[in-house]
Amino acid sequence: MTTDDDAVPAAATPTVGEAVVDRMLDHGIDTVFGIPGKQTLPMNRALADRPSARFVVARHETAVSHQAWGYAETREPGTMAATVVIPGPGDMNAMNGLKNALNDTTPLLHVAVETEHEVRGGDGIHETPPDTYDNVVKENILVENAEGAAAAIDAAIRTAREQPQGPVRVGIPKDFLASRVEQAEVAPVDPRTQQRPDEDAVREAAAVLAGANEPVIVAGGGVRRAGASDELVAFAERLDAPVVTTYKGKGTIPEDHPLSAGVLCGASSTELRDLLARSDAALAVGSDLDAVATGHWSVDLPDDLVHVTLGADDIGEGYEPAVGLVADARLTLDALRESISEDPSAASGSERAASVRAADRARIDRLLDSREGDEPLTSPGTLRRVRDAVPEEAIVTADAGGFRLWTLVTFAAFGPQSYVNPGSWATMGTGVPSAIGAKLANPDQDVVALAGDGGLMMCIHELHTLAAEDVDVTVVALNNDDYAIISEEADRTYGFDPGTYGWADTGLDLVAIAEGMDVDAERVTDGDAVGPAVERAMAVDGPALVEVITDPQEPQASEWMTREL
Repeated sequence: MTTDDDAVPAAATPTVGEAVVDRMLDHGIDTVFGIPGKQTLPMNRALADRPSARFVVARHETAVSHQAWGYAETREPGTMAATVVIPGPGDMNAMNGLKNALNDTTPLLHVAVETEHEVRGGDGIHETPPDTYDNVVKENILVENAEGAAAAIDAAIRTAREQPQGPVRVGIPKDFLASRVEQAEVAPVDPRTQQRPDEDAVREAAAVLAGANEPVIVAGGGVRRAGASDELVAFAERLDAPVVTTYKGKGTIPEDHPLSAGVLCGASSTELRDLLARSDAALAVGSDLDAVATGHWSVDLPDDLVHVTLGADDIGEGYEPAVGLVADARLTLDALRESISEDPSAASGSERAASVRAADRARIDRLLDSREGDEPLTSPGTLRRVRDAVPEEAIVTADAGGFRLWTLVTFAAFGPQSYVNPGSWATMGTGVPSAIGAKLANPDQDVVALAGDGGLMMCIHELHTLAAEDVDVTVVALNNDDYAIISEEADRTYGFDPGTYGWADTGLDLVAIAEGMDVDAERVTDGDAVGPAVERAMAVDGPALVEVITDPQEPQASEWMTREL
């Protein structure tokens, strides 16, 4: 029996906002990206009161989910950040990045402060039906009672970290956040249980691969997500097989490794495609072999295909495998390596990989050698110089757009968390926001964002976030004053004038914009000046931008890397 003297004062019970923040911190989530609104202020107060938490104020909600995505992409598997947005417009602006994270199986916690509970369904200010978000997140959790808010956070984080990982949205009515109610407790559960491969299927797969004379490996983002880069390299060396990575697998094998053969993407060379087609067995691991990486499944893969993925529905989609395994990439690679002897295949994997690398380099050399001295710089030439200037251990984020294809085939990556770019969602405007997340996740590493002017203009506001939050990121912007990949297709296929979708008459001054946002900046028009400018920018104590003027009429990577030479 209790008396009034025994009752806990109401003030001793944390607010729901405080309970939510504390639960996030309990799970190791200490970095939150967002834009504050009146609805989020109880959570903002709680974040401000906790020294171990950091709230990063963006300039547009589209950026916050890209920032959290970049944070997770550059840390060990399962590490994640959170986003907090206001109802309606804020929540819907963030949807783009949520879908990007969903396609890339990147874990993040998205806290959406919703319209008041009693108003839900009544078309209150900023209200959108909660099920609007169902298809852009792994799970959409709605808090129906204030007492269940912290438990919902527990469930969301667990779900986000369970394989296959992904973003989870938690909708909390704004009137709950300032209330003081006891929170329901949930027993802890380890969400990082790995899906073990079936032993019989492993033996069958090992027999297929070991019996091949010219095997090949296709490694996807699941290798990164499983933390399986070492296992990938070890198995490739055991099998003596070239490794081709997907967009999201880039960097899972260091691209200076003798077995690294390149990236399967829209700019894959004829020689790389021939390598895959002529192989007599293939292991596709950590990839769903989606339509983007495979050119709508036009890339020829061997009939003796072993496909390892966490998505059961991906097995048989586009390619019919000889053996399909729904399993964790790291555990499967380990099991396969133990099941195969150290006898190498008949054809040297390193020689086959080197042949593709040499052919790719010769193609790019031929493009660069064809240029006159007074012509504008090209993307591949610029990217080579940037690569030489940026330390191998730096983290590089690449925006989407036409220049990204050149980046995939010319800018080497040397580790699984060293290179960030969007996968099949391919959304533009990610380069700078993801670099912000990457730098906050890795404060002691250099971080460089690569962007074209098209992608950068879709997140230009985040240059101000760099300055305001004092985030030390170097932005290298290739500016050709054109949506060149669109203009080229419009010209070549539909008879439009060259540069139809460019701005030759209204040039863009990125240096002026950056300096207006208190970001150090300089412009480069000469190839020999690119490297020194990037080195100076990286030496700046704070954010800096290098604008490189490039040629809008240069060949597109997808066309140049497959043309007859």
